[in-house]
Amino acid sequence: MTEKDASSEKIISDAMADPSPAKSMGDPGITPLSPSHTQQNDTDQVPSGPSFVVVVAIDFGTTSSGYAYAFAKEPECIHTMRRWEGGDPGVSNQKTPTTILLTPDRKFHSFGYAARDFYHDLDPSESKHWLYLEKFKMKLHTTANLSINTDLHAANGKRVKALDIFAYALAFFKEQALKELSDQTGGEFDNSDVRWVITVPAIWKMPAKQFMREAAYKSGLVSRENPEQLIIALEPEAASIYCRKLRLHQMVDLGTQTTQNGFSPSDNVGSGMSQAAKEHVRRNRQSRTFLVENVIGELWSELEEGDRYVVVDCGGGTVDLTVHQIRLPEGHLKELYKASGGPYGSIGIDYEFEKLLCKIFGQDFIDQFKIKRPAAWVDLMIAFESRKRAAAPDRTNPLNINLPFSFIDYYKKFRGHSVEHALRKSNVDFVKWSSQGMLRMNPDAMNSLFKPTIDHIIQHLTELFEKPEVSDIKFLFLVGGFAESPLLQQAVQNMLQGRSRIIIPHDVGLTILKGAVLFGLDPSVIKVRRSPLTYGVGVLNRFVEGKHPPEKLLVKDGTRWCTDVFDTFIAADQSVALGEMVKRSYTPAKPSQQVIVIHVYCSEKENASFISEPGVRKCGTLRLDVSGTESTAARREIQTLMQFGDTEIRAMAVDVSTGRTVKASIDFLSH
Repeated sequence: MTEKDASSEKIISDAMADPSPAKSMGDPGITPLSPSHTQQNDTDQVPSGPSFVVVVAIDFGTTSSGYAYAFAKEPECIHTMRRWEGGDPGVSNQKTPTTILLTPDRKFHSFGYAARDFYHDLDPSESKHWLYLEKFKMKLHTTANLSINTDLHAANGKRVKALDIFAYALAFFKEQALKELSDQTGGEFDNSDVRWVITVPAIWKMPAKQFMREAAYKSGLVSRENPEQLIIALEPEAASIYCRKLRLHQMVDLGTQTTQNGFSPSDNVGSGMSQAAKEHVRRNRQSRTFLVENVIGELWSELEEGDRYVVVDCGGGTVDLTVHQIRLPEGHLKELYKASGGPYGSIGIDYEFEKLLCKIFGQDFIDQFKIKRPAAWVDLMIAFESRKRAAAPDRTNPLNINLPFSFIDYYKKFRGHSVEHALRKSNVDFVKWSSQGMLRMNPDAMNSLFKPTIDHIIQHLTELFEKPEVSDIKFLFLVGGFAESPLLQQAVQNMLQGRSRIIIPHDVGLTILKGAVLFGLDPSVIKVRRSPLTYGVGVLNRFVEGKHPPEKLLVKDGTRWCTDVFDTFIAADQSVALGEMVKRSYTPAKPSQQVIVIHVYCSEKENASFISEPGVRKCGTLRLDVSGTESTAARREIQTLMQFGDTEIRAMAVDVSTGRTVKASIDFLSH
């Protein structure tokens, strides 16, 4: 459907939504007046907000996190955070683990490697009182009715408020970044000079995005009075913005069978690099400053107007797929299909490993061990992590995983026999015991741990490529930490069969971070997005015999109304331009009314007729504070403007008779 069709269709559907002076069942106290849909020029609406000295982006990942920044006056220079203290053998640490430690009285203690190392060194009798959390970001994706009061569980089983944990983490990054900026500029750096960007998966629903914003307010990153100081960036979009800037030496092209820049595609990404390329990456790693071409990268110069590409962002928790089309000459981006994906990140492999351990040693033992020896459990997972990264399709020698001494010791106490005995007794034949106190996994066993997660990703990609909007894809960019996995790379290659070129940027784990900085410098680069859901409100319309179901009939003062009609603001997968507004007018039911509360409904389906249909759910509330705007007009009209083309939904409202702004807020967190 072209944008022209969309707008004409809008007018028709809006003309049918008759102005009705009655109350609707869904929303006592509102009467829709004249709905209309306006398309605004790019230039009209984009606010020229305060100018920021620096943009700092925080990539708050499921498994690892970090920040990067650029000064507005040198936007082509992106600096990534200082090297972290600590680090794991066999794992390159440009970011720090997303782990947090609170003292027994629930005060923030440390974050990242520092948290993990401190927790690890505590005596077991003490450590059970400390609150240690990891991989907690996924809770925002998996919780159905996320609210300000959602809980998380620490390693010792105690509950903590998710909002507090996220706020502590953001406050930690704020402090680190401001400290580094102060050192760089040689003076106290003022937070009000920073535009903050936080990245979230594109498939997150509105409540999770709003939750991140609430945590940012709580952490003091930005204040409620200055909401535009924080931008929520979508992870695959950020990656897409960065990928436009790639030079040939900054990526690997898996599709070509020739060696490119000293890379041969059969080699693993790291091993096949020429000396020059290795040197380049090494220098980059040490300098932590990336030069971004302000022209478009060489790869991009091959793209023509209208070319399409897919960004597959494979992180720790989620996999996000975005389809973009290029608009020249400025290289603006247009989203062609709503973001899709799911919880298929690399932590799925950790869960499979845990399931394997339960199969060998018993679920009851593993559950007990995690609670009684939480630090040793963390150790075991760190040991697994570095072996997980060594998994490759053509590997033939076994992978050894160190079992912590306390695992072996506690198992003997718990079961009365040895770990070795358990391995012999279990019918898992591809995991053996080695005399050095290690689990020996043959490569097939390791690959089978990857299989469920990779299968999900491939199934999703296959379905995406069958969509008509997703034909003729020129490039597929594989980004995010999990994109480094040779097993995943091979699976994607096998699925695509040469239909698109697969491109992997070098510092693939930092792609999103660098793109988020670029997005913060110019948020208008993505001009058109697709709405992931259908949004609307419940209204009353004139009852039409034969068209409306009889059970929806409401007779009031002699007039026949149809209740629960779904008035669509925007449909799922409809394209929305940046700055495009949906306009609706409401009138308070009583002149004395102070607040109008309107329930917002959403659905995955493109067209819903009634708010009572299956699949339609209440997802938010729009509040219009009309106190102090009393007027002499016979009917007050409150005109509401909602903006859907951005990464967050915004609402504004005006009292038409007085021209005064009405405070409007749209809330998606269930209370």
